[in-house]
Amino acid sequence: MALYNSVEELIGNTPLVRLNRFEEKYQIKAHLYAKLEMFNPAGSIKDRAALSMVKDALDRGLIKKGSTIIEPTSGNTGIGLALVARLYGLRLILTMPESMSMERRALLKARGAELVLTPAADGMKGAVSRAEEIHKSVPGSIIVGQFENPANPLAHEKTTAKELWKDLEGKIDAVVAGIGTGGTISGIARGLKALNPKIRAVGVEPAESPLITQGKAAPHRIQGIGANFIPKCYYPDAVDEVLTVKGDDAIDFTVKLNQAEAILAGISAGGNLAGAVELAKRPEFAGKNIVVIIPDTGEHYISTDIYG
Repeated sequence: MALYNSVEELIGNTPLVRLNRFEEKYQIKAHLYAKLEMFNPAGSIKDRAALSMVKDALDRGLIKKGSTIIEPTSGNTGIGLALVARLYGLRLILTMPESMSMERRALLKARGAELVLTPAADGMKGAVSRAEEIHKSVPGSIIVGQFENPANPLAHEKTTAKELWKDLEGKIDAVVAGIGTGGTISGIARGLKALNPKIRAVGVEPAESPLITQGKAAPHRIQGIGANFIPKCYYPDAVDEVLTVKGDDAIDFTVKLNQAEAILAGISAGGNLAGAVELAKRPEFAGKNIVVIIPDTGEHYISTDIYG
């Protein structure tokens, strides 16, 4: 076993698992590969972006040890930032909708973050507005800006995409990821398309809040995706298609993934899997390799009704 000198070194290089049992049980004709991002040290794919954005700010002299960083977050980015902030001696203030799960709130506090809750009805837009207010009142602070910070998608372009390419030896036909900040699908798409432009990048958004596909935003059940505005980190030129998934279907596929593969994942993973299955049903994807991003662990959602 390799020896590591910091938890920071554990971010990335997460396992890629073929969903053999799921394919057999549901008669999927494509090959589904799950990128298990819960193996990052703080439990989600957002560890990658958190490290990338903080190191970028440090490198550019925007912050130093003891500085205050502020961020509106739906949960996982905040948990990742809390880990990185603690490693680098930074104060972290997070704003998030009050609809986020109790586990996320507890994790954030345990990791040293200061938490400010905003009305659920205001969505992430409300959390963003509150973060800006706090930023103005705290001298020398910065807003990390996951929704517009190019270091977010760049993290996936430089790491996640390269890992997928290496693990599948370039034999990738499509990748499916949810659209929250837009950083994951945009960065992976750019990274993979630089190696093979024919790879299809497919985003997923909530059917109840189809802002990208239909221009309508509304409350929905898929935590972590579907902000009620289009983020600057979403690069439409890199994404070939956006699928809509109902909240109930996302939960259903989250449960099915656990039952078939013993992978306890979060709600957005079910949304991504639902999208991947829709893609796999198309005749042209029979026998093709489809990568599904599994953003986080289901342990963050035990207080919700996903697992009964």
